Amino acid sequence: MTLFLYLLFYDYFMKVKLFDCEDETDLEEDINAFLQNNPVKIIDIKYQVAMGIFSEEQVYCFSAMILYEDRKK
Repeated sequence: MTLFLYLLFYDYFMKVKLFDCEDETDLEEDINAFLQNNPVKIIDIKYQVAMGIFSEEQVYCFSAMILYEDRKK
């Protein structure tokens, strides 16, 4: 609630960007491209790796969530 009031009164609001890749290098490239093309103030980045087995193959999922501030237009 405090963060909401802060963002409301200072004419900012929080946005979320999600990334999901099968390779950690692809995830890194996607995040860097987003940050380069969108100069925003980052609040937090959450990172997660999940692994599953399909038949005899291991499947990985690399994901990230970026919370950032953006000025209202």
